[in-house]
Amino acid sequence: MAQITAADVNKLRQQTGAGMMDCRKALIESDGDFEKAIDYLRKKGAKIAAQRSDREAREGVVIARTTPDGKKGVLVLLSCETDFVAKNQDFIQFAETIAQTALQHDVHQLQDLLQIQIAHEPLQNRVLDQMARIGEKIELSRFERIDAPGVVAYTHAGNRIGVLIGLNMVLDPAIEQAGRDIAMQVAAMKPIAVDRDQVPEEILNREKEIVWEQLKQDPKMQGKPENILAKIAEGKLEAFFKENTLLAQTFVKNHEQTVAQFLASVHPNLRVTGFKRVALG
Repeated sequence: MAQITAADVNKLRQQTGAGMMDCRKALIESDGDFEKAIDYLRKKGAKIAAQRSDREAREGVVIARTTPDGKKGVLVLLSCETDFVAKNQDFIQFAETIAQTALQHDVHQLQDLLQIQIAHEPLQNRVLDQMARIGEKIELSRFERIDAPGVVAYTHAGNRIGVLIGLNMVLDPAIEQAGRDIAMQVAAMKPIAVDRDQVPEEILNREKEIVWEQLKQDPKMQGKPENILAKIAEGKLEAFFKENTLLAQTFVKNHEQTVAQFLASVHPNLRVTGFKRVALG
């Protein structure tokens, strides 16, 4: 049996980031073979994943980043089980590395991102390494991307909410600040679409059904003509659009304006092409 020295244990720890005791056990189990020891630690991560598959990873960090030219942006949610791990700087840096890797490799889909090589290993293996080292269920839970002439990234509340805003104009200081203000709006007010035309059909149909059911159950509405009920329903839907679509919402930084009016005050041609919002929980 190979003799395991403190230097060997430290070397493996430097390579993997795993704890001293885990590294020592891995080297003992692999008879001093470093490659096998690394595989052992990775398998440990897979074992943790299997053991905790029914547990929820509700904590974590959200990272929002853009390319230097401000034309591409990504959102990454790296989940874990506890707030203690979520606040660990190594964990946060790992999430940052994932976001930067996605931008560098021009990734569009989560499954593609998991296959990207980081230090000669697929990212999904690096996630297992983190699980082996930390001992918690860790998942790359969400990945979103926006491409536009101007993209602004915003992270809110200690990496718990991330927003990307796509704009139809190239960023300058004024446009970028406007994008940031709109991102704060999205973070706080949770719109479901840019405008009413972009509300998903299934959501709109569900809302119409709810409105009509409310009218049917309201004693004050009994016996009213169908055309009157239709106008009341239309008014309720209008209120729904004002509350849930970005451009119609009251601007949080100036309640005298809607978001659409704020954009027009910055530049008459400024438009939001899309947004993404990712939050913990």
